[in-house]
Amino acid sequence: MSNDSTRFTRLPETAAEREDEERATREEVLAFWNERFGVDPETFADHTFWELGAGKIWIYRGDPPSPVEIEGLGMTFLRTRQEHWKPTLEAVQRFGHRARQNVVHLTDEQARRFVAGEDQELDWEGDWGYLVVTHDLAGAAEPVGVGLFVYGELRSQVPKGRRRDLDA
Repeated sequence: MSNDSTRFTRLPETAAEREDEERATREEVLAFWNERFGVDPETFADHTFWELGAGKIWIYRGDPPSPVEIEGLGMTFLRTRQEHWKPTLEAVQRFGHRARQNVVHLTDEQARRFVAGEDQELDWEGDWGYLVVTHDLAGAAEPVGVGLFVYGELRSQVPKGRRRDLDA
């Protein structure tokens, strides 16, 4: 089924099943999470992927009929119709603990700046691009959001409405 910007439509399983060349497939979404973050595709075995509009991918645990004429389904998961695919804050907070690569762990001060939306210099030897950002919470490393690492700088991708000043 082709994409309709007014309703949720399930992603095609493979490229052979899609009608729109720009549309992501389930196979590509799983490959992205596996190749970029090392998240095993089996993690999403009980989930379905849906698109509303151009490239806004949602994840849902279960299998409702397709297409679905509702305003929300599961949670936003990934943005795909841009040069580089971008995971959402919600996706990283829900599934980031399974990431085995492109994960950066922040100190208390770095984490405070990150959740406030500040960009900061960072000594990171890994890949450029989107990272799972973690910080110790309750004695364990927990994903707090998505960062973009370029030119020695970690750019906070925390949405403006979700930023917090923890120094106040």
